[in-house]
Amino acid sequence: MPIEQIEREASTGVPADAQVLSRLLAERYSCRGYKSEPVPRETIEKMLEIAQMSASWCNSQPWQVIVTEGEATERFREKLYNHALESARTVGLVAEPDFEFPRSYSGIYKERQREVGWQLYESVGIAYGDRVASGQQTLENFRLFGAPHVLILTSERDLADYGAIDCGIYIGGLLLAAQSLGIGMIPQAALANYAPLVRDHFNIPDNRLFVVGCSFGWPDETHPANSFRSRRAKLEDAVQWISA
Repeated sequence: MPIEQIEREASTGVPADAQVLSRLLAERYSCRGYKSEPVPRETIEKMLEIAQMSASWCNSQPWQVIVTEGEATERFREKLYNHALESARTVGLVAEPDFEFPRSYSGIYKERQREVGWQLYESVGIAYGDRVASGQQTLENFRLFGAPHVLILTSERDLADYGAIDCGIYIGGLLLAAQSLGIGMIPQAALANYAPLVRDHFNIPDNRLFVVGCSFGWPDETHPANSFRSRRAKLEDAVQWISA
């Protein structure tokens, strides 16, 4: 957050907690480059304890997580990447998510998708139209961007889409908890393309649905993919006021 904004909020009587929350949201980004050293178990537990306080419908708390470290991360990384690489070489990307992906991105949603995509490509030196390089960058998802940990998030099948919505709230809390502890993280819907592989690898029972994976670790601030920040819409583009 720019120092001018921090000073402005402090001078206008914005409560300290609101200033901290605003800063965490403003400074958070999707981390795509990590240091090799793992995050200590006690730090990960603190992150999860904070996120566990997330709200849910009827306090159902449908989220359950699997967290990898050490060799477990490497085994999953290797299996996932090799599967994605083989798929790309043969049949292409065939999505098999447990939850239906968006039917399409159009209008402003397509514009935003393209903008952040090109921000990423430009940061890592991929030229417009270079499909080989952009395909290689996409495959980095399945290398977990080199992160030492991945979190696998599942929801209860019987809670259907509303369980996934609650898990989305949990992810929001998790991202802020990670940011507050200096941990870099990126939620990856890309992993849901291979939900059957994820379910099989981690022996996820049939009553659980795979929602999303989150790679995380200490961020490598020197990695070029971490050098840009996506923009947010103006408040008036997202809010409608009704007074009468």
